[in-house]
Amino acid sequence: MTADDGTEHRVTAGAAQAGVRIDRLIADSVAELSRTQAQALIEAGRVTAGAATITEPSYRVKPGEVFRVRVPPPTPAKPKPEPIALEVLYEDAHLLVLDKPAGLVVHPAPGAETGTLVNALLAHCGESLSGIGGVRRPGIVHRLDKDTSGLMVVAKTDAAHRDLAAQFAARTVTRLYRAIVWGAPSPPEGTITGDIGRSSRDRKKMAVVPKGKRAVTRYRVVRRLGAWASLIECRLETGRTHQIRVHLAKKGHPVVGDATYGGGVQAARRHGAPEAAVAEVAALGRHALDAAVLGFTHPATGERLNFAKELPPFMSRLARSLEPM
Repeated sequence: MTADDGTEHRVTAGAAQAGVRIDRLIADSVAELSRTQAQALIEAGRVTAGAATITEPSYRVKPGEVFRVRVPPPTPAKPKPEPIALEVLYEDAHLLVLDKPAGLVVHPAPGAETGTLVNALLAHCGESLSGIGGVRRPGIVHRLDKDTSGLMVVAKTDAAHRDLAAQFAARTVTRLYRAIVWGAPSPPEGTITGDIGRSSRDRKKMAVVPKGKRAVTRYRVVRRLGAWASLIECRLETGRTHQIRVHLAKKGHPVVGDATYGGGVQAARRHGAPEAAVAEVAALGRHALDAAVLGFTHPATGERLNFAKELPPFMSRLARSLEPM
């Protein structure tokens, strides 16, 4: 297939997959596809086995069968400016630094086409945003998860975008996160390693897997919060999807409020947290993780810029609810 036609994947059914539905085989074999997306491709006639086109998602595969899965290119849609308030900490002609609130998606994606940081930036900056990020994510050099709050840098020119991206790749950008976690990590300061990739059990989750991408997180306990939790700082040596959350959960200390990785209300009760803290976690609706420090070299002036913020109010309230009276 040409670039204009999209991407073609070859999927082979092994002996252990005999009798598996074709939609399940494709979803398990092609990381970018969910089962629903696989079904849509099959029904659209974009899956073939030799000269035959497979059109039934319930088709049961046979060992040794080879399938061609043709994934069409995404249809670009230019986001529209939306008047969403932003907390901008610094801005010049080249870039801006902002404090992203929890709950704000960084760039448009299926299911979140509007109300994103990109929509807000287009309204704030007009057409001055860097285009390197593509039509759906102009200006975006790095991102934070929807429910992670904190500091981000946004490029306003292509030159700034290239320079900042190179700094992230070279790991010269300072990034420090604060998190409230269940329990007390031991030792109180250390390094967590573990290659991260897509979970084989739940495609919406990441996990430490044998053939994942290298991931290193350095942590330090700032203070204990009663007998139930701790406030910690994390520095990223690498930047993988959900890295801090996955690493801390793997170590047995999931981020408080992170129901995806075992840090929700059940964890609060399991650790014997006071009822006020259990209620705070139940009402939180997100994980207690904040990007607190960001430092980089200005791409135009060469000046080192460093930004730091206080613990956000929701994490301060949570910390108070966990500390003994």
